[in-house]
Amino acid sequence: MLLNFGYDYVLENDRIKLEPLAKRHLSALERISKEENLWTYFLGRSNGKEDFESYILDAIDCRKREKEYSFVVFDKEKNCYAGSTRFFEISDELNAIRLGYTWYGKEFRGTGLNKNCKYLLFEFAFKRLKVERIGLGAHKENTLSIAAMKSIGCTEEGRIRNLFPSIHYQGRSDAILFGMLREEWITSKRNFLKNKL
Repeated sequence: MLLNFGYDYVLENDRIKLEPLAKRHLSALERISKEENLWTYFLGRSNGKEDFESYILDAIDCRKREKEYSFVVFDKEKNCYAGSTRFFEISDELNAIRLGYTWYGKEFRGTGLNKNCKYLLFEFAFKRLKVERIGLGAHKENTLSIAAMKSIGCTEEGRIRNLFPSIHYQGRSDAILFGMLREEWITSKRNFLKNKL
């Protein structure tokens, strides 16, 4: 894998544009960050609800430290920024990467934006970075994210039991794990997702 943290990757198609998250995006995303329930399933340092500026600065710092690579998502149809996503747990040893920390404003959900975003990121990771697998996951109670991962062709691979506090802070909840492999992307899943765009 040859992810260059110092390089500004820009991924785009007719519908969306992904560019590296930067401090200049803060004001454009701040309105979305205040939406009710946006951060329900985000925990700890991934939760931008309390201090959104710190959340953005942390994401930028993780890129500087070569730990994570965050993108801002621009919706070309609506001509505005829609949210953010990132690569993390990047392993050259395993030639694997994880994709997550994804959030969009409510007006962009269910519009096809996420499918376009995932298509560009999968294509980039498998074709340019030549990773062998991409891992994804969701809080068991986050049924919308689970349905979205299934709809883009990801395979459910298992669960980590009792990883998260329940969203109601009564008991614990599992993480549901998903994945996409390079071979299946090339042979079938790429066309499967492309046909949904």
